[in-house]
Amino acid sequence: MANNFLMANRSWCAALNHIFTSLAIPDGLVMDPLAPTALAVSSEFMDRIGSGLTILRDHGKKVQKYVWKNRKFDILKKSWKSMVNVVLIDAKDTPPGSANGLYCKFKLGSEGHKSKQLSKSKPSWCERFNLYLYDDNNLEVTVWHKGKQKTFMGRCVIDLSQLEKEKTHELWQELDCGQGSLHMLITLSATARTMLLDNVPTTNGVTHAAPEVEKFTWYRLDNKWGEVGELSVTVYGAEGLSALGLSGKADSYCILELDNNRVQTHTVPGTSDPTWNKSFTFPIDDVTSTLTITVKDESIINTMKDGTLGKISIPLLTIVNDEKAWFDLSNRPKKSVLTKGNSPKIQLQMSIAWNPIKASLRLLSPKTNKYTEPTPRTFSIPLIYNNLKFIKVIFTVVYYGNEHLKYLFEWENREKSALALGAWLLFWFFFRMWMTPLLAVVPFVYFWATRNTANLIPISQFDDDSSEEELDSTKDDKTIKTRLYELQDLTFTIKDGIDYIVSLLQRIRNLFKFAVPYLSYLVMTVLIAATVALYIIPINYIFMALGIYKFMRKVLNPDRVPNNDILDFISRIPDDKMLKQWRELRVPDNNFNRTYSKRR
Repeated sequence: MANNFLMANRSWCAALNHIFTSLAIPDGLVMDPLAPTALAVSSEFMDRIGSGLTILRDHGKKVQKYVWKNRKFDILKKSWKSMVNVVLIDAKDTPPGSANGLYCKFKLGSEGHKSKQLSKSKPSWCERFNLYLYDDNNLEVTVWHKGKQKTFMGRCVIDLSQLEKEKTHELWQELDCGQGSLHMLITLSATARTMLLDNVPTTNGVTHAAPEVEKFTWYRLDNKWGEVGELSVTVYGAEGLSALGLSGKADSYCILELDNNRVQTHTVPGTSDPTWNKSFTFPIDDVTSTLTITVKDESIINTMKDGTLGKISIPLLTIVNDEKAWFDLSNRPKKSVLTKGNSPKIQLQMSIAWNPIKASLRLLSPKTNKYTEPTPRTFSIPLIYNNLKFIKVIFTVVYYGNEHLKYLFEWENREKSALALGAWLLFWFFFRMWMTPLLAVVPFVYFWATRNTANLIPISQFDDDSSEEELDSTKDDKTIKTRLYELQDLTFTIKDGIDYIVSLLQRIRNLFKFAVPYLSYLVMTVLIAATVALYIIPINYIFMALGIYKFMRKVLNPDRVPNNDILDFISRIPDDKMLKQWRELRVPDNNFNRTYSKRR
């Protein structure tokens, strides 16, 4: 902004310099020394002055147009009534082949925005805009196509006065003077900046309005099936916020997001302990969703950056109704100077009501897509390190589980092996097919019984932000070289595991493709025999016999080497790498070629 003013001032100076440096008195005309205010001029000289004044006028109009159209100066001109948040999602029924090069223009009063120009075949933007509502309630949206020349595709006008405030509206707006329709989300939120606020940390008469529980009882299924519940949130205020401004105070406001619903509070200027005392109501589409609350700074310095003072995510199912509590903001965003205030926190009160039947049925349908731009992909070494560690843990668990089974089958501990054999025989003796779903309940019962004593895995172990901080705090303990070696070892471990799995899957595929016909026919014979056995003998007795066989092999043959019969059989089947090595390189027969050439 400052650079634009400097460029305008330089243009004015250049124009004035052009005028006064060209003040050359024509030949034959002289100034009267006794009358210094009189100046002899010619028509050519007057033309030069006129051209200079025209340049000044044009530059003045350009600067004035820039100042009055820039959204930063709208706040200085007058106070806005509300903030309009628009999410341009996509379009449908547009003319064929027009999506590539399509873009939209938004105009609300004197403020305008332009969307990005599409470079793909599907008209989808997922782009967000913020506009300020003054006296004009008509939001004009025009659609353009830029190819060899700019083409008007249609327009639509939305009357914002007909939309309910503090609520997100999903609209499909038909285009006038064109073909197709636009898909948008529009939210009118916040209040005027000039509203006097009390920063005393009290409720100021604000009462938390809980949702109607009776409306969402389990037997009420007559209302909308897409709305499974309702959430009420009251934002009282925050404490300990910090800012990068010269005064050290923040012009803070709060944004609340639930799926595609987005509202925000007004801005409280010049304080580290703002009080909003604002209540919001959200319709719940999915009870497994997460409420995201972000505190931002509206100061000019922070608008150049992200401006986030803190962020917190609250799963809906963890909300305690009517509980007024403080939530910590100090750990987000990562390593940000903005969150280094005096223990920044926010005070909230929430209530939720939902229909359990409709919520359960909603879980079987696709999850709601959030219409925002995708998060840019970043390369994070700590995140890769944690993911590799997690995969290594999975491989380790599988390995030790297999070793423990071998330990039981080999009768290293007679008591445990005898108990395992007895449990196996009892289970299959009493097992019935209807008991199969109960097997999946066993892990839930185990973790439910140990949920109070078990140590939950901290989120920070899987959080990229915390991982980076953890790496920074342990630089003295482990050097970068040591960590790189650890990362290399983890990478090789994961690579070996993936190679083994890929080789195993390729062997199974080659078994079905008759890569070794003898082995394929042998498997077919065994499967047919197993089918006959399952038809004649109950499956309980078959698995009991299988268990006796596995446990008694060590007793019958003490010198045997522990093995897995199925894996040993699969190891005889070649994978793709072995098939390439087995490929026969046929050498052409010279006698056959000669005979064939003579016949021709």
